[in-house]
Amino acid sequence: MPQKSLATGLAATLLMLTANAQDSEQPLPFPMVPAPEDAGAIALYDGAAPGSENTELEEIWRNAGTERWATNVTVPTLLPVLPEDPDTSRAAVIVVPGGGFQFVSMDNEGYPIAEWLAERGVAAFVLKYRTMETPTDQADFTAFMSALWSPQPGDAQIDVTQGIPFAVADAQTALNLVRANSEAWGFDADKIGMLGFSAGAMTTLGVTLADGDAAAKPDFIGYIYGPMLATEVPEGAPPMFNAIAADDPLFLGQGFGLIESWQDAGSSVELHYYQSGGHGFGSYKRGVPSDGWFDQFMLWMGAQGLLAPPVDTE
Repeated sequence: MPQKSLATGLAATLLMLTANAQDSEQPLPFPMVPAPEDAGAIALYDGAAPGSENTELEEIWRNAGTERWATNVTVPTLLPVLPEDPDTSRAAVIVVPGGGFQFVSMDNEGYPIAEWLAERGVAAFVLKYRTMETPTDQADFTAFMSALWSPQPGDAQIDVTQGIPFAVADAQTALNLVRANSEAWGFDADKIGMLGFSAGAMTTLGVTLADGDAAAKPDFIGYIYGPMLATEVPEGAPPMFNAIAADDPLFLGQGFGLIESWQDAGSSVELHYYQSGGHGFGSYKRGVPSDGWFDQFMLWMGAQGLLAPPVDTE
């Protein structure tokens, strides 16, 4: 998969900010900011995450202008955002933000999405998964992201696919945790889905297509502006809601192979191909067609029977 397909669509903005900072006394982009307390967040592992036992990295949060990013994540967590009345739908969704496996876009594709779900009666869980190592120094981080999004001759190639295994492993662990605690948290064990954005969509797909029994896979998935290339899909794949904009700079020309793969496997898929919205529309409202994706996702969940209240058999 081309490296550019894993970026976040902010290359032009990054280069502009970097150039302005270098040509003037303007501050560099991506300054460090305090991490939110997230007192309810649950560590996914007892002790160090498998494969990260010897890391000495410390998690760093950065201001990316309109949102905050979590970088150098080595302690993955799951933040429950539960509805006031769990019996409204008895459904649950694990929200998996994007970030090219270099950061986790918690403000755009994490917290607000979970809050929207909880407001609709759906139990939500924000996954902060492990990311690849990025520079601590602000100038070095800016240069690193510039080389990632718009590499110039002589720049070292950054293989972002190295971040996929840890992200998928963390998402699998999160899914197992949510399913095991379904009764305690107030939803049905067979109505647990995943909603992933960009790299989070890739992570969601990785969990969905991994070998293993059905209990280790989501019951339904939302796949938001992820790669659209064809892939091998086994029979029994869960229903998919897919949303992407026609002007997404990362996936232009890829076609709809993923949709066809889902159909060839005999699984249900709904595609929303918006005229405009770019990449990373997430929780932003910009007056473009993609603004309506969440309402359409909820309508789709309803059509799958996922929002129906439990039947009283007494």
